[in-house]
Amino acid sequence: MKETFGKRLAGLRKLKKWTQEEVAQKLNVSAQAVSKWENDSSLPDLDMLLSIAELFHTTTDELLGKVPTSIVELKEATKLDINKLVFRINIRSTDGDKVKVNLPMPLVMIALDTGFTPKVDGRDVLKDIDFKKIIELVEQGVIGKIVEIESKDGDIVEIVVE
Repeated sequence: MKETFGKRLAGLRKLKKWTQEEVAQKLNVSAQAVSKWENDSSLPDLDMLLSIAELFHTTTDELLGKVPTSIVELKEATKLDINKLVFRINIRSTDGDKVKVNLPMPLVMIALDTGFTPKVDGRDVLKDIDFKKIIELVEQGVIGKIVEIESKDGDIVEIVVE
């Protein structure tokens, strides 16, 4: 059986260890509204859906069940040594080009410290990605597919840390 919006929302709330009242306060709605969403007796409007996604640091696609969650946050005891991780950038263009870059994390961190901005085929397709924020997430134990962007032209960029 497919997981409902309400179950996904309740799961995200419980992961944060928030009550329905706390979520309601953060979203400036009533606790009854949050309860109705979690019980699938109503759905938030589009603006509220965007606010919910922002609050839980997820996407509207994931909230609506379109994309499975692919980010994994490791507990302190099981965090991997950042110096042993690999930073992968996968780009698939609508022209049929496929670019795969696999870099050791220490090299990525050195490049960022020097102000290096990667370019693909001379284009700044990665210019809007905040690599320092990605590094911060990895240092906190987040691994997996961290970024997936599809441009209006259909180009796809994925950033994975493993």
